[in-house]
Amino acid sequence: MPLDADDRRAITELLALHGHLFDAGELDRLDELFTEDVVYDVTDFGQEPLVGIAAIRRASLALGPANPVAHHTTNVVLAEITAGEVHALSKGLGVNADGTCGSVTYEDTVVKGDHGWRISRRRVIARRAPLGGR
Repeated sequence: MPLDADDRRAITELLALHGHLFDAGELDRLDELFTEDVVYDVTDFGQEPLVGIAAIRRASLALGPANPVAHHTTNVVLAEITAGEVHALSKGLGVNADGTCGSVTYEDTVVKGDHGWRISRRRVIARRAPLGGR
């Protein structure tokens, strides 16, 4: 069965919730975003992939004041992989405390489980050059 409008809305809201929880420091609610065994791939930033919610929480706390003060998710494109599994592509804009901004692309695998849709894999790709470096 194709991805229906309710699932598209729920996944889009899930991706948007990421910014609200991180910006508010509500790291005890990350289970609302991610599967317990999530792989959060930040290798594009020179870091090892983070495996599991606890690793994401620890890394966020370790980053401390270097975390963006605002995360914005936009340009969401969804494609069903299989029933209950979706590829989500979106843009992320981060605003830092000093007013500078950065842009990333999120490549997510989102799965439907007992508690609804959750991100099981997120690859964060830094946008460093216009036109993809061409």
